[in-house]
Amino acid sequence: MLNFEEILKNGITISSSGTSGAPKTFFQSPAKLVSSNQVAIEAQHIVSTSRIYTCCKTTHAGGLLAQTLPGYSVGAQVNIVQFNAYRFNDEIVGYTHTHITPLHAKAIMLTKNFKNLDLSNIWVTCGADPVTWDIIEAFVERGATFMTNWGMSEVGPIAINTTFRSLTDVRVYKNDAPKNSTLLGSTAWCRYKIVDSELYVKGTISIFDDWYNTGDRVVMHQGSLYYLGRSNTEIDLWNPKKG
Repeated sequence: MLNFEEILKNGITISSSGTSGAPKTFFQSPAKLVSSNQVAIEAQHIVSTSRIYTCCKTTHAGGLLAQTLPGYSVGAQVNIVQFNAYRFNDEIVGYTHTHITPLHAKAIMLTKNFKNLDLSNIWVTCGADPVTWDIIEAFVERGATFMTNWGMSEVGPIAINTTFRSLTDVRVYKNDAPKNSTLLGSTAWCRYKIVDSELYVKGTISIFDDWYNTGDRVVMHQGSLYYLGRSNTEIDLWNPKKG
């Protein structure tokens, strides 16, 4: 059972998801948690009356720090469950916020009743792996306010993102996207720079004081950052775990 008060007071060590290599552990200091909470609250419009549906593992940044701890810090209702696509469809109505991975999204999209799912007035944040356009379109089509988000255990996890509220907005970005890329985001909640095509970030939502090389290859296009893969290997956008 998580003790949120103790986490906010003393910090917590969490593990990376292992998406970009072997899982590692990172200490999140109380000061860093305050900053990342503030960003998550503002970026996702979390308030005391919000109802958070947490279905990502709380041992990872996405499950604990994207919405769960920020929601708790403002007195929002937080419900932590083990992910199941059918359970998600049955329970998500009545909540205001959830954070899922692309793998979760794909599983939800494969369920028979997804086509009838009404996600109106629900904020869905999606990240951890590249978020492909079919995912964004499918959830926005069902009424969700959909945020495609970039973050890491080391930075964020709400760090660089774009929020979509209509299919028109999605298509504008999709049609303009560089070839073989996925959208990283158009709004940054940290400082960033691109050095030799690699993304460096810095800020109070990072566990590091200096610039941090994320190892992600990116390109800036029309005011947005697009993801091209890892610096040491190409990422298969359709099977990201193979990258």
